[in-house]
Amino acid sequence: MRILVLGAGGVGGYFGARLLQGGADVTFLVRPRRAAQLASEGLRIESPLGDAKLAVRTITAEATQPEFDLVLLTCKAYDLDAAIAAIEPALAPAATILPLLNGISHLDVLNARFGGGNVLGGVARIGATLSDDGVVRHLDDAQDLVYGEQDGLMSTRVARIGAVLSQAPGMAAIAVADIMRQMWQKLAYLGTLASLACLLRANVGEAVRGAPEGAALLRTLFEQLVEVARRAGHPPTGAFVTWALRGFAEPASRDDASMLRDLEAGGRVEAEHITGFLLRRVREAGLDDTILTCAYAHLKAYEQRRDARRLPGGRT
Repeated sequence: MRILVLGAGGVGGYFGARLLQGGADVTFLVRPRRAAQLASEGLRIESPLGDAKLAVRTITAEATQPEFDLVLLTCKAYDLDAAIAAIEPALAPAATILPLLNGISHLDVLNARFGGGNVLGGVARIGATLSDDGVVRHLDDAQDLVYGEQDGLMSTRVARIGAVLSQAPGMAAIAVADIMRQMWQKLAYLGTLASLACLLRANVGEAVRGAPEGAALLRTLFEQLVEVARRAGHPPTGAFVTWALRGFAEPASRDDASMLRDLEAGGRVEAEHITGFLLRRVREAGLDDTILTCAYAHLKAYEQRRDARRLPGGRT
């Protein structure tokens, strides 16, 4: 099985490196600048589960051939259209696409382009980031790659992929029969965390310690998004809801979101794919949209300020 990993950033770089360590046939589809960096310095991983420096095979979009059986799609949501254009020439007949994007709405786009039967659902449970020096830094011990058929069947395709993914050290490849529930659960959690972390400019503990209203905002928004998931036909489990609510009330928590890190660095944010998508769903459900309206307006105003090069220090 030939595996193509789109990107060698936090998520793609980490999982791709671990697959390579497990003996998988892995190629990274990257931009020319990243390809040159990987050629000269290797793919460098710093992780509580073990550091690595690996020689890797890379290609750029101009050099793709239809030879890959599995594509790990690890781009940001705002780069989805460009990612689709890049991977399409690389797909072998009957290739499988495993997207590890945040959110849900990318499935509709991928299904329309490639057919739902060629696209799996996927969830990356990992904190990882690409630092300015090109090192993939694994931020905690979470390292789950969860995947499954959108229709819930435990297919022979899932089993074949699992046989390869399960050989990788430093990651847990978990095939599930309820991947859509898993994706909605993550979206409810991430939608709460990212929207309010950006709005409050704080991690969970800072929000909870700052004032009683911080914990109340986290709980209220999360419960709304659980209801949105339920109305979508994929209710989160009781155990997941209990776990999340306990975490959102923890004053010592340092949990934050990559969207906050991107915003504070003056980068692009997934405002539409996460907060905007959930705001529309909350309104469709007739729920109180006050919190998400404020979070979404804040993110859109940030985007306007960024585009006008009016961030502090001239960052764009």
